[in-house]
Amino acid sequence: MIRYQLICGRGHDFDAWFADSAAFDAQRDGGLLGCPHCGGADVEKALMAPAVPSKRRKSAATPGAPQAPETPAGGGDQVLLGPEPGARELAEALKQLRRQVTANADYVGGRFAEEARKIHYREAEARGIWGEASAEEARALGEEGIEFHPLPVLPEDRN
Repeated sequence: MIRYQLICGRGHDFDAWFADSAAFDAQRDGGLLGCPHCGGADVEKALMAPAVPSKRRKSAATPGAPQAPETPAGGGDQVLLGPEPGARELAEALKQLRRQVTANADYVGGRFAEEARKIHYREAEARGIWGEASAEEARALGEEGIEFHPLPVLPEDRN
């Protein structure tokens, strides 16, 4: 797993974990990434410094002991900004959307792409479905003209 610092087109920064660099590229290219602050799909890797442990840090680190936060270069006061205006309302609307979809559509799990194709090509009854698809499957569905939308990833989904 690799953690990337990401930034959206509106300047919101956040981090996310990916299996590898190719997984990030596939999800970005498939339109599967979204800013958790504004929902924007224009997401790129931000400039980040590698976390290289020094000998001093290794020897000072005691397993299980709490570590003091590092002072950022340049020091100075730090400010924690609150959420974007309307973020709580947006999060609640996304939760409601997700509840609506999961309550009124059939869960097909990892067979999402297969089932979406059957419905699109009228090999199965038209109905709402939800499930999982890889970035490659999502890209292929889009190329075939099969309309679908990713369900929003909610903060509690990441815990």
